[in-house]
Amino acid sequence: MRTPPNLTGHERTFDPGDIIVTKTDLKGRITYANRVFLNLSQLELNNTLEQPHSLIRHPGMPRTVFKLLWERIEAGKEIFAYVVNRAMNGDHYWVFAHVTPSFSESGQVNGYHSNRRVPDRRIINETIRPLYDELCAIEQRGGGRKDGLQGAYDVLHEKLKNRGLDYDRFIFSL
Repeated sequence: MRTPPNLTGHERTFDPGDIIVTKTDLKGRITYANRVFLNLSQLELNNTLEQPHSLIRHPGMPRTVFKLLWERIEAGKEIFAYVVNRAMNGDHYWVFAHVTPSFSESGQVNGYHSNRRVPDRRIINETIRPLYDELCAIEQRGGGRKDGLQGAYDVLHEKLKNRGLDYDRFIFSL
């Protein structure tokens, strides 16, 4: 798998009627990817399956949000989140993601399923981007990688508490 180059600053977009779909195993390795995902990310299916989903991770995406995401889906719950991803050429694209666990016939979580749609630009520009910039700055200046992550996680929860909202209510209030 090729490594994405530095960021280009160019944003890729997709049709509002399109849905990006991927499935992963319990460790986050891609087991399915639809054509919309592959095109936006500039990937080929044969080089994408079994790769970690984090291969499209954008450095402007707070680890705090992924910590929250993994807590939720590993507990068998769904989560909605705004996410910025990086294409293989260094371009980026924003999505509004709905991530859910997949269950076996016996009721055990056996993977994860994510559908992503075009996000509302106003929400990205007015709320999400400034919040993510703040969280990333906290993550980077903490007393180490783990401390920075915990500091940003705590700030996010304090902001939600001050608004009288949990994460889900915050996302759906935007």
